[in-house]
Amino acid sequence: MMGFFLITSCDKTEPVDPQPTQNRIVNTSIKTNTTWYSDTVYQLGGRIAVENGATLTIQAGTVIKGEAGTGANATALLIARGGKLIAEGTVSKPIIFTSIADEITPELIEQGVFTSPNLDPTVNGLWGGVIILGEAKISASNTTGDVSSVQIEGIPTSDQNGLYGGTNDLDNSGVIRYVSIRHGGANIGSGNEINGLTLGGVGSGTIVENVEVVGNQDDAIECFGGKVNLTNVVSWNAGDDGFDTDQSWGGTLDNFVIISPANHMFELDGPEGSFEQGHTIKNGDVYVGNGGDLINVDNNSIVNLQNIFFTNVSSENQKINRVTAPLVTFSDIVIDVTDVSLYVNGTVPSGVSAGTTSKANKSVFTWTWASQSGNL
Repeated sequence: MMGFFLITSCDKTEPVDPQPTQNRIVNTSIKTNTTWYSDTVYQLGGRIAVENGATLTIQAGTVIKGEAGTGANATALLIARGGKLIAEGTVSKPIIFTSIADEITPELIEQGVFTSPNLDPTVNGLWGGVIILGEAKISASNTTGDVSSVQIEGIPTSDQNGLYGGTNDLDNSGVIRYVSIRHGGANIGSGNEINGLTLGGVGSGTIVENVEVVGNQDDAIECFGGKVNLTNVVSWNAGDDGFDTDQSWGGTLDNFVIISPANHMFELDGPEGSFEQGHTIKNGDVYVGNGGDLINVDNNSIVNLQNIFFTNVSSENQKINRVTAPLVTFSDIVIDVTDVSLYVNGTVPSGVSAGTTSKANKSVFTWTWASQSGNL
């Protein structure tokens, strides 16, 4: 029998329950250093912020489940500027963020079963997502000119923990390793959903490695400025974009698989203020399916695209757009089609060709739901 407790503080100072798994509702922000343990399922009862000066440490194999809710009641874990998340899963014990509708348990993780026992990987919008905000530079402006910080999308402006951006590109928001985020993207307003993983103004001192996002209603991952790097990423069944960048993100995405987003495979926007920096996306496989553009950029985007393979292209409407953007470069971009010119909106750049060669190192993704279900 699962124990069920309501707590209003996230510090674990009480005795450990002898039962193998207990369920704990978390319904207040985290203001002091706190640890979440793998013998417990943590249920997010609202938008839970890790506030400035506090660190939330999550043990490998821990399951976190968000309650249902939309609008101001959408549940999420928000790491505010100055807060930290230390979520270090392992290959054998990933950390899983999901919905309370998901019947996955820590016991299943112990058995090496990382797939949901009852939810399809296309199910989305059941809770919010994970939002990490930092103090690195962003490119943003308003009617008066450049601004160094703004409110992240998906969080009401009344919540000051939703501010991100600053001047410290080395900012450290923690460590995210072997983390799977599932069934999120709750709608908080017309056309305004929460991404699976949002990184706003996150600095290069933050480690983001081995991350999977499954069945999110909006983008799988979106970077708003900052300098954080991402390594070994799986994006599967995003309701919008497979990977999205805004406000001159200055990091690198290295080794990834994107599977069947509903909209763009990549939406790579340019700076929104006078501050400009570019990013690199390299070494990845993209399984297109019935989505939209292969690569969508703005005319002012600053992007270096290298060593990317697109396969399972289903329509000639799926194209690489705006190939004349002056600061977007293409190197060894391969599309699994016969006539590549049909899938480029304009003259085919010299770095784009037809071919069948995979580019991602998929051997590092054995721990993911996508891999365990045979979708890689």
